[in-house]
Amino acid sequence: MPAIRRVLVTGGAGYVGAVLVPHLLAHGYAVRVLDWYLFGEHVFAPLKDHPGLEQIKGDIRNQALLKDALRGCDAVIHLAGISNDPSFELNPALGRSVNYDAFAPLVQQSKASGVQRFIYASSSSVYGVSAAPRVTEDHPLAPLTDYSKYKAWCEPLLLAEQSPDFVPIVVRPATVCGYSPRQRLDLVVNLLTAQAVHLGRITVYGGSQRRPNIHIADMVAVYQLLLEAPAALVSGQVYNAGGENYTVAELAALVRDIVQREVPHRPAVDLVTVPTADPRSYHIASDKLKRQLGFEPRRTVADAVHDLVVAFGEGRLPAAMTDIRYYNIKMLQALAWR
Repeated sequence: MPAIRRVLVTGGAGYVGAVLVPHLLAHGYAVRVLDWYLFGEHVFAPLKDHPGLEQIKGDIRNQALLKDALRGCDAVIHLAGISNDPSFELNPALGRSVNYDAFAPLVQQSKASGVQRFIYASSSSVYGVSAAPRVTEDHPLAPLTDYSKYKAWCEPLLLAEQSPDFVPIVVRPATVCGYSPRQRLDLVVNLLTAQAVHLGRITVYGGSQRRPNIHIADMVAVYQLLLEAPAALVSGQVYNAGGENYTVAELAALVRDIVQREVPHRPAVDLVTVPTADPRSYHIASDKLKRQLGFEPRRTVADAVHDLVVAFGEGRLPAAMTDIRYYNIKMLQALAWR
């Protein structure tokens, strides 16, 4: 196959995309972003004159726009979608339309446009609840919500399109954490850190649930690795992408200790435990990425917490507890997407 030079990143102005896109540009790729830009068009302001960056504001369900966006692209990294369960529940029909109904047309249009490689960001939430000590990629899927159900349903649609000229890859990321120019503070580590820094109190929902985590920089490194790995090795493959597994209570204690150590004059951070209706619990194993592609995470949850503490201290995340742009559900509610 020819070398991959131009990459379409759907949802590229989102939390992970805002770190991924500059990373790909720095490594010599041309990048085209297709995104709604619901959370602002400022994300790539420092790169607005970069010759390798193209930005398209629009909807992946618009077939004419999609055809234009795919023109000349060698690869697609599909990040776009309505993210997290509460946001999905605001408008289930919209969630299905964007996250599931639009998926097969996107894959088929990509293949018809000459895209060589398609990397799909699924989710480790497709595993639902599992007591297995190590959840590997062949573990049965048991999604608990529409969000995770549609993530799971899209996987076989993509893998069915595998051919000598079309390399499909499924990634099941752990919960991503750390700083991004398009910050989310509704992800567990990020939320706990914001609470500890700004409120001096962490609310732990449940606590015993096991959750996998991955630093955002490591997640970005995984996407680059999957772009560059030999096609014969990765075509049709599914990969867990995680770093460290902790219970929610362990995460809260880790965040508390780091914030108390790193935030000047921070009084003791309290931990308050309340019941939760979210039973998701699983401990993913990402050995396959290491075994096949040599990938090992280089950063930790503690690094992510530190990065956020620094960002808060430097004023890069103003009004962290009240600005709706950090919280997907609040932004969508404000836009009246019901």
